[in-house]
Amino acid sequence: MPRLGVRLENDPRLSLGDLVDLAQLAEQRGFEFIWVPEGGGRDALTLLTTFARATLNIKLATGILPIFNRTPMTMAMSAAGLAMASGNRFVLGLGTGHKGPVESGHGVPFGRPVGRMRETVEIIRSLLRGDAVTTDGKDFKMQNARLGKAAEGVEVPVYIAALGPQMVALTGQMANGVLLNWTASAYLPTAVEQLQDAAQAAGRSASAVDVAGYVRMAVGGDEAAARRDLQKQISRYASLPFYRDFFAGSGFAKEMQAAGEALEAGDGERAADFISQEMQDEVAVVGSAEHCVAEIERRRLLGLRLPVIAPYAVGADVKESYVRAIEAFQG
Repeated sequence: MPRLGVRLENDPRLSLGDLVDLAQLAEQRGFEFIWVPEGGGRDALTLLTTFARATLNIKLATGILPIFNRTPMTMAMSAAGLAMASGNRFVLGLGTGHKGPVESGHGVPFGRPVGRMRETVEIIRSLLRGDAVTTDGKDFKMQNARLGKAAEGVEVPVYIAALGPQMVALTGQMANGVLLNWTASAYLPTAVEQLQDAAQAAGRSASAVDVAGYVRMAVGGDEAAARRDLQKQISRYASLPFYRDFFAGSGFAKEMQAAGEALEAGDGERAADFISQEMQDEVAVVGSAEHCVAEIERRRLLGLRLPVIAPYAVGADVKESYVRAIEAFQG
């Protein structure tokens, strides 16, 4: 089976048993990765620890862990713990998150996202190597910090979530892989080229950096309802500056302007109306199992080395929406 990942939302409508069932189904179908996002609600690490004890071979990744919400030491400690619990199947996916949620939800100032990411990755990597870390950085000042014996035998690849060219370039310079979100097929060749150029400029092989990306997916069922839900999801992201700029740069400035104006007026339903079918088909996949598989393969040919399907629930049966998406792919 070609490389494939699945994103399992920490959705409170799914029981822990449901989530474990989905993780085990993905492993049975030959998926290489499970990615668990973290924004609000439950944390990602607890669920991944549960998956580590319920699966045998599938890799387990944070997709992503926001770097403003924890210190580098805390993240390194968690990474070491999950590496132990999973038999070194854990992958640390890091991202910056967004200014509004970071400052209002965590009470932490948001600034220097690219610089903070660089310092964070450098510190975490050093700690996981077993080094004693002393640094006088712009964001972190540490004295002789270390994990001690907890770092022994630990192997944790680091992926960075990236939208814009600066974070893509940083990923090419120092990470094991990039994690794209709302992976626009037209943007893929540009992102891959930027990533490879940055890797080569840093003296690395262009093939040394993996290219993973979330692709929202709804398989079967009521396609009209799936598309309406997708319109609402995309329009909500228009309220976040990073994503609004990303979508506009991917060719959908008109949609972003109109949706943004509707959101500012407090009309979420109208904002969704402005998300064209062209945009939906660029950043997501909706339709039959055969259509969805073909679209994933098309993105793979554009440079997406690790497609990560991101099923979303349509209607009341949340679990079934995930099952249909996972079972579309033959193990």
